Amino acid sequence: MDAWLDLKTVVWLFPVVFMFHDLEEIITVEGWGRRNRHKLNRLLSARLATNFEKILNMTTAQFAVAVTVILVFVSSSTFLAANEGSYLFFVTCITVAFLHVFTHAGQSLLLGAYTPGVVTAVTIVLPYSAYVYHRLFDSGLIGWQTVGLCVLLSLLAVPVVITALAAGRHMVPSGSGDRCTGKETGLVN
Repeated sequence: MDAWLDLKTVVWLFPVVFMFHDLEEIITVEGWGRRNRHKLNRLLSARLATNFEKILNMTTAQFAVAVTVILVFVSSSTFLAANEGSYLFFVTCITVAFLHVFTHAGQSLLLGAYTPGVVTAVTIVLPYSAYVYHRLFDSGLIGWQTVGLCVLLSLLAVPVVITALAAGRHMVPSGSGDRCTGKETGLVN
């Protein structure tokens, strides 16, 4: 496959992979959260349940805004890597995506059920991020020291994600008017 795709193309696939994954989350998070809120509250400590409650109460529109904020970081890192040859930010974002796969898998194992994003995390994000690491190692653009540094830098994603989620909640009202019921389209009576 290396001969079919040049590295620049592989790098530019990152926003596409991100959007496939996050579309699964956007489409499923609101309904899933409503259906599984009580199960999560029983499984998690009070502190974790309180933190997750904010996410579980997000509407589809609020979550989509948060994803858009994160997409700015993904796209910026991609641009810098593909066009400027600056890979540190890109590898940090790939590392966040790679590690995020395991949070999805862990959540599904803990709950014994589907969780939003797990399908694309395992089938798209995991193979893509592993392939990106392979290509960057093969080309000599990164080594284990870079990956180690990017694992540490990936901790910076936590405040970015928290801020993105807060932006989604702030920018889109949480009243019932922003929930898509199907009635808006005329498809449901």
